[in-house]
Amino acid sequence: MNKWIPGAAALFAAASAAAEVTSSAEQGFVVEHEVVVAAGRTDAWQAAVGSIGLWWSSDHTISGDARNLRIEAHALGCFCERLSAHGEVVHLLVTFVNPGVLLRMTGGLGPLGLMGTSGNMTWEFLEAGDDTRIRFTYAVGGYHPDGLDSIAPGVDFVIGEALARLGALIETGDPEPVEP
Repeated sequence: MNKWIPGAAALFAAASAAAEVTSSAEQGFVVEHEVVVAAGRTDAWQAAVGSIGLWWSSDHTISGDARNLRIEAHALGCFCERLSAHGEVVHLLVTFVNPGVLLRMTGGLGPLGLMGTSGNMTWEFLEAGDDTRIRFTYAVGGYHPDGLDSIAPGVDFVIGEALARLGALIETGDPEPVEP
């Protein structure tokens, strides 16, 4: 089974969350997930960008260990994964950074990088009173022999699980979401 596109049901964070495949067609799809956390934008940004190895699921890595992930939050920085002492993979390239506000990365995450696809993943950190609304949007286009709409639910799951784990880490200090 491909670790990046599981068929299991989505997990839910203790924080309020919303998720959806907002558009899906043979040529591409858009998934969007939101969570509201009891933290300021700076703290939410630091947890998301600076601590990705703590909240991203190891099940959705090539190395099997999320601690091998890092995000270099500057133009042309990377969302990379160390595979061994000398091996590494670039999952996405950073194309826009406004610290505490927005991070945009471009490319094919996980197995999408092996297909004729590309996408833009945008992480937004929006003020919501004393809280922060974190929104992950991933717009993917290109070619897949079965149509990209066939893999949208799997990608939706991975992105949703990631944001749920981030929300749980910020809210409780533990990335394991609590089901409602």
